[in-house]
Amino acid sequence: MKSRGAKTTKTGPASFRVAQRDLPTRLIDFLEKRLGISRNKCREHIDARRILVNQKCVWMARHPLSGGDRVTIVATPVAQSASKLRYLYEDELFLVVDKPAGHLSNEDNSIEAQVRMVLDIPSLRAAHRLDRWTSGCLLMAKDGDAFDSAVSLFRRHLVDKRYHALVAGRVSTENQTITTPIDGKRAVTHVRALDRNRTASHVSIKTDTGRTHQIRKHLSSINHPVLGDRHYLRSGTLDPRLLQVARQMLHAGSLAFKHPITKRQVRVTSPLPRDFRSCMKQFDLS
Repeated sequence: MKSRGAKTTKTGPASFRVAQRDLPTRLIDFLEKRLGISRNKCREHIDARRILVNQKCVWMARHPLSGGDRVTIVATPVAQSASKLRYLYEDELFLVVDKPAGHLSNEDNSIEAQVRMVLDIPSLRAAHRLDRWTSGCLLMAKDGDAFDSAVSLFRRHLVDKRYHALVAGRVSTENQTITTPIDGKRAVTHVRALDRNRTASHVSIKTDTGRTHQIRKHLSSINHPVLGDRHYLRSGTLDPRLLQVARQMLHAGSLAFKHPITKRQVRVTSPLPRDFRSCMKQFDLS
């Protein structure tokens, strides 16, 4: 049975209007009452940036609500299956996995742990990280020396990394470079528009540096946050369709580096995953 006041569609988010009889109330109290779930579960939704108040992301559990406010619970991302991982490249030292969205790069229950077990390579380690909800090329090293070599390549910015992203709004400039420092450190992101319309844009991205959340932070800084990014879609009125994007539309499309042993150039590409292509179609992007 649906809670009174909820508006839902088969594909859309749940939405509730705050009535005068609900007041005074805080966000977490309102969610607990309307959703009929535990406070811990409510806090999980808030911490995951799945809660919007009047189409603005709110991440404070004690946020006071007013009569007439619209509280929306956006779609919960669904992890792509990792049961049949695709290996994009392999030699004696390295392996590139096509990482599905929704899985950690390393640590417990990660892609690294799964590949290590499946291939029975105890020393295998991911040489870099992709955000949980970012898909695409993930470089792994099969032993300690290979890992040190790969980390050195990344540290010296000798790995060419290219990404695809779907972002909110029309990117006005075909080519631009964002140099806003992140945490006081140099950060450089090159953005090229591939297709764009009034609602959203498809861009390709090259990074010269590797700061935490660099692409997401830089795109947000120019008012074009990545679609589905609950952390940086914090302000502004959103097209209602954007609330249906279940995960951040960021894909590590390729990486290239000079092999430290053979000295040959290695270039690996990952095709756009199905959910990314479906999102492109939804927003009339190519």
